[in-house]
Formats: sequence, structure tokens, C-alpha cells
Amino acid sequence: MHRNAVMLAVVLLGNLMLPFISAQNAGFVKSPLSETKLTGDTFELYCEVVGYPTPEIQWWYAEVNRADSFKQLWDGARKRRVSINTAYGTNGVSVLGITRLTLEDSGTYECRASNDPRRNDLRQNPAITWIRAQATISVLQKPKINASDQTILTADSSSKQVILQCNLTTAHTRHKESFWMKNGQDIPNTRTEHKDTIYRIIKPRADDSGEYMCVYTFDTAPNANATIEVKAKPDITGHKRSENKNEGENATLYCRSVGYPHPTWTWHKMDGKSPMELDNSTGRIFITNRDNYTELNILNLDINTDPGIYECNATNAIGNTAQTTILRVRSHLAPLWPFLGVLAEIIILVVIIVVYEKRKRPDDIIDDDEPVGQMKTNSTNNHKDKNIRQRNTK
Repeated sequence: MHRNAVMLAVVLLGNLMLPFISAQNAGFVKSPLSETKLTGDTFELYCEVVGYPTPEIQWWYAEVNRADSFKQLWDGARKRRVSINTAYGTNGVSVLGITRLTLEDSGTYECRASNDPRRNDLRQNPAITWIRAQATISVLQKPKINASDQTILTADSSSKQVILQCNLTTAHTRHKESFWMKNGQDIPNTRTEHKDTIYRIIKPRADDSGEYMCVYTFDTAPNANATIEVKAKPDITGHKRSENKNEGENATLYCRSVGYPHPTWTWHKMDGKSPMELDNSTGRIFITNRDNYTELNILNLDINTDPGIYECNATNAIGNTAQTTILRVRSHLAPLWPFLGVLAEIIILVVIIVVYEKRKRPDDIIDDDEPVGQMKTNSTNNHKDKNIRQRNTK
């Protein structure tokens, strides 16, 4: 009994000492990285720490050439341009973001972490209780680029060439080259060393609309760019003309479009003279929209209420367009119709044969007791036998 009590005391003491035995000093898993940005841009600094207990994370800032005068940053500082998002779990993770950068945002940003119990004691030296990781953010004046105004494509635009133009007028350093992008993707064969760059759209159509960007690159500075919007009303380029389903199944209708800006999608069921707008409130109909694509899903089709004409409508600031799809819903017996058709043909054929047999005339029926036609005599054979016998008698 005494031995068991001792063992229990040892276990309890070990559990009480476990937090102290397994304590781990704070350490950085990922540290913030220095960057060079342009005015008006946004930057994010990432900091991840490990330790037991999980370390606390703070962000501090010092102006350029004043590394000895750090000030703590808070979420919502600098007229709500600063955001700090921190999460604690096994590790501590924090992201510092600043939007609409100005030249005054340049400086040294410091991620501090500590799990020292004395870390917030003002009598302690922070240099001892906190570990630090620094990143330098340099904000340069954004170069000035003169760009074309936005362009709107109309029905007769296909006969007119559209010219997009950018000109780099001022820059903090000499540029290397320029190129064009559309919707975030490089346009091939547009790279040049000129400050004045042009992109031509020959015979423009709705799918040529989008967000175009002229980009200038530099040796020692971030890229600079200007955006030109080419707008057009939506043009639905793909949809289902019809859909045939059985009751109880699910149906999927869709529409795909080109045009910019991306449209707002709506679905209607064309019920007589009053189209009915569809939404996700019924529990059987689900509409999914993403940019230039929309999808309508109908679950557990009902043969009485779901068949009909469905219309997708795409609308943006320039105009709208619509297309229709015919949904047909067949009965549960539809898969049996081919078999039933063949069976019906067989039954009809049998009935015809029976009726035909019963309607035959009596003269057409052959009586087995009477000879059929005139019986042949064997007189010829008798004559032959007679002649043979006569010859033998001579």
C-alpha cells in the first residue's frame, strides 16, 4: 500500500513539472522579408514562430535611419491602412499588411516574439525577453504613365481597329522594357524597349474585351503598370439548346459568355407571358455563378412542374443578352417504351394471323379423305408389259 502511494505521488509530481520540463524558448520558423514597393501599392509581411508555451507576437516600426526609435503597430493604425492578423495554435502566425503605400511608409518593420513569463514586465530588458526579426520596406514614387482611355466595343466595332497606347513619362530609374498583358496573362510578341508602346486589336469582338495592362520593367525597382479597360456587352458563346431527362433524375443547364466587365447572371423559367425568376430558395434548384459562367442544377425532376423553357440572362454595364434551353422530362416508363412497342407489334401480328386463318373460305380447305386431282392410271405400263410378253412368245 505504501509503495502504491509513492508511485502515485511520483506520477502527480511528474505531471505538475511537465510544463516546466518541456518548455521551449521561442524561435522563428519564417521571418519577414525585405521588399521594395511603389506608392499606392500594398505589401504583406509574414511571421511564424514556435515555442512552448506558444509565443506572443507583436509588430514594431522604425523610420528610415532611426533604428533606435521603434514604435508598436496596431491593427487599424495609419488611418486604417494597417491590418494585423494573428492566430495562435501549435505555432504562432501573424501577417502585417499595409495598403495605399506612401513614401512615409518606408522603414524597418520588426516582428517580435516571446513566451517568457516576464516579457511584459516593464522592469525587464525587452532585448532579453523578446526575439526579433526585421525587414526593410522601401517605398519609391510610382512612375507616371500616360495611357489611353477605356474603349467600348459596339456592334459595328468589328470593322474598326482598336489601338491601345501607353507612354512612360517619368521614372525613378531607367526602364528595361515594356510588354502587354490581358486579364493577368502576358500577350506574346509585345515586348519592346520603347517608352511609347502600342497594342492593336484587329477586327475586335466581344471576346477581345477585358482588362489590358501595359507593364514597364526596371533594373532596381518594381514593375510599373497602367490599366486600360476594353468593355463590351456579354455575348453568350455556349449553352445547352435542350436537355432530355427522366423524372427523378437531376438536370444541369449552363451558359458561358464573353464580354467585360463580367456579367451578372439571372435565370428565368419562361412560363407563358410571365417569366419566373429562379433562385436557390426552393431546396431543389441551385444556381452557381462565376465570372463568365453560370450553372443551373435542378434536383429530383418532377414531370409536371419542371419541363419547359429556361432562359439565362447575362447583364453588365454595357448591355445584356439571353439564351434559352428546352428541358424535357420523361416518365419512369420511358425506358420500357421500346420493349412495349416491340411487344405490341408481336401481339398485333399474332391477331392478324389468327383472324386471317378464321376468315379462309371453305373451298380452300383440303379434305384428306378425297383424292387430290385426277389419279394417273398405269395403262401405259400395262401396254409396255403386254408388248414385252408378246415378243417373248415368238
